[in-house]
Amino acid sequence: MPEDPLKSLSDMASDAHARIQATHEHINPVVEVRRGMRDSGIPADVMTIDCLRTRRRITLILHDARPGNLLYQFITIDEEVGNNFQSMELSAMSADTLFDWIQDYFG
Repeated sequence: MPEDPLKSLSDMASDAHARIQATHEHINPVVEVRRGMRDSGIPADVMTIDCLRTRRRITLILHDARPGNLLYQFITIDEEVGNNFQSMELSAMSADTLFDWIQDYFG
C-alpha cells in the first residue's frame, strides 16, 4: 500500500522544522495541518508553515484531484490564500527543500 502523502509531507516538515530550530534560533516555524478545506467539502489536505516573527506563511496543499502533486504558495499570515499556486511533483519535495524554503523565506 502506498504511503499516505500527508504523512510523508508531515514527516518532511518535522525533519525540516527540527533542523531549522537547531541552526536558526530566530526562526521558530509553526507547522499545522488544517482540515478546513476537507471539512467544507473540498477534497484536499492543507499544511501551513508560519513564522510569527515575520508574519510569513508557506501554504502546502495536497488535492485529491491531483494525486502525486503538491501545490504551494508563499504568502503572509494576514493574506487569504489566493489562486496563484505553484505546483511540483510531490516526489520532488524533500525535507531539504522545505528547510531551504523556511530558511530563505522566514530568515
